[in-house]
Amino acid sequence: MTGRGSLSLEVAFVKVDPGVGVPEYAHTGDAGCDLTSCIDVVLEPGSRALVPTGIAISIPPGYAGFVQPRSGLAVRHGISIVNTPGLIDSRYRGEIKVVLINLDPGETFHVRRGDKICQLVFQKVEQADFVQVDSLDDTERGSGGFGSTDT
Repeated sequence: MTGRGSLSLEVAFVKVDPGVGVPEYAHTGDAGCDLTSCIDVVLEPGSRALVPTGIAISIPPGYAGFVQPRSGLAVRHGISIVNTPGLIDSRYRGEIKVVLINLDPGETFHVRRGDKICQLVFQKVEQADFVQVDSLDDTERGSGGFGSTDT
């Protein structure tokens, strides 16, 4: 870890499109850095598009990147990400692309080259060693799933 102190993770990147900006945090302490579109695209109501960001990154082993929607785009325009959060594994070296969707029922949304389209959050992850057993330990929740805690 280097850069802005003990909470900083060094992530190498290349510009697949030399004209795009670099990933950056809007404010010190933000969890997500902004990524931008490197194309213009029109999202009709209910439509989706694969939008390239023009960058590729090298996430260190033991970490993953998670692409998340931008709250301002969601609340003002109904723009989200289809597979949110989008997972970027540490061994992936291709261009980051985002599947944007327009959930607004009536308004078309125009994405312009250079627009902030998503946030990228890095998290420490671990791989599990799976062990098959005859039964699982009992818990208060048990096998209660979707909606099981609603009254």
